[in-house]
Amino acid sequence: MIERLRAAVAAVPDPELGVVTIKDLGILREVRIGSAGQAVVTITPTYLGCPALDLIRADVTAAAHAAGYAEVEIVIALTPAWTTDDLTPAAAAKLAAAGIAPPGARHLPLLAQGPVCPRCGSGDTGELARTGATACRALWHCHACHEPFEHLKRH
Repeated sequence: MIERLRAAVAAVPDPELGVVTIKDLGILREVRIGSAGQAVVTITPTYLGCPALDLIRADVTAAAHAAGYAEVEIVIALTPAWTTDDLTPAAAAKLAAAGIAPPGARHLPLLAQGPVCPRCGSGDTGELARTGATACRALWHCHACHEPFEHLKRH
C-alpha cells in the first residue's frame, strides 16, 4: 500500500514547471504512513514564498486520496533548504526537452556566457530579462539559433 502512495505522490506535476514532477524537482522529501494510518508527506518548497505551495499541497492531498488514504498530513520541511542540486537528472532532461535550460550543478562554475541553449546546444547565449514566467526563471536568447528560451536559475 505504501508503494501505491509513493507512486501517486511522486507523479504529482509541479504547477509552475509542468514537465517535471515534484519528485523530479526534488521537493518531495518523504512519504510514510503515520501512527494513525494517515498518509504523511514531507515536502520542501523551492523557496519560502513559493506561490505554488498551496496548489502543491492540494495536488499531493488529492493524489494520496486517490491512492486510498482518507487522512493526509502534509509536512513542510524548511531544512535542509531546497537547491537546484536537488533536481534529478530526469528533471534536467525534461526541462531541456521543453526548451527550459536547466541550471548547472552548484559545484560547477557557470559558463562565462551563460547557460547552454536547450534548442541547439550553443553556449553563445545572452540574458534578456532577469525574471521569466516565474521568479525562479530568467529569459535568455541564443545568438546561434536566434531563439529565446527560459533558464531555471541556480538556487
